Amino acid sequence: TVYQPESFEAIEHARDSSRFEGKTIPLRWHEIRLFGPDVTDRHTLAQLARMTANAYQLPGRKKWYEVDDSWNINASFPFGWDNAEDGFRGFVFRSRDNSTIVLSIKGTTLQGPTSRKDKLNDNLLFSCCCAHVDFSWVFSTVCNCYAWSALHKRCDSPCLSAALIQESLFYSTGVKLVKDLRTLYPFANIWLVGHSLGGSLASLLGSTFGLPAVAFEAPGERLAAHRLHLPLPPPNYPPGLPRVPITHVYHNADPIPQGACTGAASLCAQAGYALETRCHLGKTIVYDTVGKLGWHVDVRKHVIQEMILNVLDIEGSWPDGVNGGERDVPIAQEEVDCVDCFKWEFGNF
Repeated sequence: TVYQPESFEAIEHARDSSRFEGKTIPLRWHEIRLFGPDVTDRHTLAQLARMTANAYQLPGRKKWYEVDDSWNINASFPFGWDNAEDGFRGFVFRSRDNSTIVLSIKGTTLQGPTSRKDKLNDNLLFSCCCAHVDFSWVFSTVCNCYAWSALHKRCDSPCLSAALIQESLFYSTGVKLVKDLRTLYPFANIWLVGHSLGGSLASLLGSTFGLPAVAFEAPGERLAAHRLHLPLPPPNYPPGLPRVPITHVYHNADPIPQGACTGAASLCAQAGYALETRCHLGKTIVYDTVGKLGWHVDVRKHVIQEMILNVLDIEGSWPDGVNGGERDVPIAQEEVDCVDCFKWEFGNF
């Protein structure tokens, strides 16, 4: 069961009212039953992770992963590869019976033609304020929303929202693509997947349209959803999170989805990335690779190949994360008590 807005136009109207007038317009959410991925099944997650990895290259390339025969690769197609510097790219998978479409969105490429825009989106979406980590970053910020104060870290919220909504951001491009896919395949189930930045974008787009999304090793995107003024369905219970069909999957040796790749000495900061957020929408499945496999927390474990080959492809049980038991896939949980950027003061400065 998912909750979808009455129309995309209603979403845009609600976003504009929130952004420009400070008004919250209630939306009507329709409860809809649709076919989504079984995120309690290890093989399903492994297949979706392979599709996620395939967003980084074209079929036939060295790192392309084969998927089950139920997916028609010949009828599937890449997107965004015609413009070398566009950045928003990936692959659209079609099932052989045309009942399911999977939109797989590429994450960040460290060195390549899309790297500049990838980093811009990372630092806008996942930093507390324009990638203004400290004064040493004054020439590396991605927007001018930092409000100087001798005593506090201050950030102008309207400025941040404006920066996130500009057309150069991948979210806006993704909205157009999802609308096109819904027009092309009006009767198909549409799922979204992605890794890292691509996973967060999949989550934001899934939350926008009420479509199932599975995000692998994605930075926290809950704060970005707030700054984008996304209207979200109400929670099932008062302290809970909005009822969005989003599942995050990562392991606890990866610092990026945990918001732990921070500080001047971190590899993320040294590479110019301010990945400071850690709170996710939906529910989260966390594999305890530190406890079970003895891994150390290391940003080099962030690559999707580690998740595929050394986590999802390994048969056996994992700590369930809730009851002290074990199961093939840990139990998905909401990050109810998570708080981002608590050292910052946000407002209209």
